[in-house]
Amino acid sequence: MTPQALRPLVRTHFSWDAWARCIETRGITIDRPARSPHPQYPSVIYPMDYGFIPHTVGTDGEPVDVFVGSGTAGLVGLLLTTDHRRGDREGKLLYDCTPSEVYTAHGFINFDRSLLEGVLVLRRPMPTLWGQQAT
Repeated sequence: MTPQALRPLVRTHFSWDAWARCIETRGITIDRPARSPHPQYPSVIYPMDYGFIPHTVGTDGEPVDVFVGSGTAGLVGLLLTTDHRRGDREGKLLYDCTPSEVYTAHGFINFDRSLLEGVLVLRRPMPTLWGQQAT
């Protein structure tokens, strides 16, 4: 099954509330602030804060990754990623991301799809997310 085919299943069956509570209780550690270089690939610059949820384990054996935005909407979505270099798949959460930050994170992950690609799964439809943002 392709990651795109998983989108509707993930949207309806992912434990959104449980992960939101996990973030509230464990917090997020930002280890790659916006505009910082990737530690192994210095030409890759993070466009927004990126970190992890302490005391969790993702499918890659590392803590669950999170892009952190400047909004107030909480857990808004995730990116189902495929890392072609490492041969693994994982989910990267999108927390407090505004609509433009959702697009930024998605574009960052999909910059070179021969290396890394991701499918966006939103918790709620994008028009709802746009409606939650102050103008």
